[in-house]
Amino acid sequence: MKYRDLGKTGMLVSEIGFGAWGIGGRTAGDTSYGETDDTRSLAALQRALDCGVTFFDTSSAYGSGHSEVLIGKALGGVRHKAVIATKAGYEDWTRPPDFSAAAISLSTERSLRRLQTDYLDVLQLHNPPSEVLASDDTREAISQLLAEGKIRAWGVSAKNPAGALEALRVADAPIVQANFNMMDVRALTSGLLDEVAARGAAFIARTPLCFGFLSGTIGRRTVFAAGDHRGAWPRAQLDNWIDGARDLLSAVSASPGREGALSALQFCLSFAAVSSAIPGILQPVEAETNAGASDMGALPAAVVEAVLAINRQRDFFVAPERGP
Repeated sequence: MKYRDLGKTGMLVSEIGFGAWGIGGRTAGDTSYGETDDTRSLAALQRALDCGVTFFDTSSAYGSGHSEVLIGKALGGVRHKAVIATKAGYEDWTRPPDFSAAAISLSTERSLRRLQTDYLDVLQLHNPPSEVLASDDTREAISQLLAEGKIRAWGVSAKNPAGALEALRVADAPIVQANFNMMDVRALTSGLLDEVAARGAAFIARTPLCFGFLSGTIGRRTVFAAGDHRGAWPRAQLDNWIDGARDLLSAVSASPGREGALSALQFCLSFAAVSSAIPGILQPVEAETNAGASDMGALPAAVVEAVLAINRQRDFFVAPERGP
């Protein structure tokens, strides 16, 4: 496993991190990946640690806090080896977000208890609207948490790359997170990655496998479990991703499955502005496979260009954005 600077925070993080939305388990509506097994989730966290993963990204909303609880159990004895990033704003998908200073402070305290730690490495505002980014109350709440030593750094997990760009420009966020993968290159085409590099900020690449579609193993006959958010996407969007993954994996000469997942992660790691790519991980074999992408390094420049050329020729989004 290789490690990269998390912007100017002074922290190093594994190039491949652990996206912990899925291990939170099923939540109301289509807001999860369905039912999970805690024993398997804990084994996945342990395997990730064994493979050199040090960056764990979660949220108080994932499983209504359950994802944090599992991370707390898994990392309790090795807390000093991990960089834990969680989020405030949403406590539960059934309730509207609350970005008031009091709510941010309370959310942080609850996350600390669930994670069994006395500090968070990173606290991210979870899909904050523009007015929150510009709010003096928000800045003061973050400043207070930093001064108290309850958080080491802060950032913004944005709804999309445009939101991350706004967070940089409006709030001078030192860390931003947004979608970036072979079927979503807006972080590149919008200038977000250039802005991150110019500011010396950190960029966390979310959904590097595009919800699993870039593994190439999801087909038209795939049936998603109850509660799995992918089952709620329009059929046209699902088919677009299925066909797009096939074409992209062909362009990078990768077979569906392990090769496809590794190539998709290598694509993200081909950009120096990416501090860490955080695929969702549900089981130990996924942790092991994903971690292996770091050893393989960047894709050849010609292959990256082939991926970008396909993106210039087609639109991989035909439905409004969803996701964490």
